[in-house]
Amino acid sequence: MKPAEIRALTPEQTEAKLQELHGEWRDLRFQEAVGKLTDTTRIRQIRKDIARIHTIAGESARASAATQA
Repeated sequence: MKPAEIRALTPEQTEAKLQELHGEWRDLRFQEAVGKLTDTTRIRQIRKDIARIHTIAGESARASAATQA
């Protein structure tokens, strides 16, 4: 996901996307442990997307706190 796509999501959509990515990440880790994983780069992409979502969520929280103060 691109940062602009993440910023366009509502907080509820962001949380749903985060849960979806965590579930997919869990499934891929299981496949890797079993030896059935075919696309090893997908794990890295998911981890980066999760980090992007957390980073942008922190940015928006800091921005809203700054406007309220």
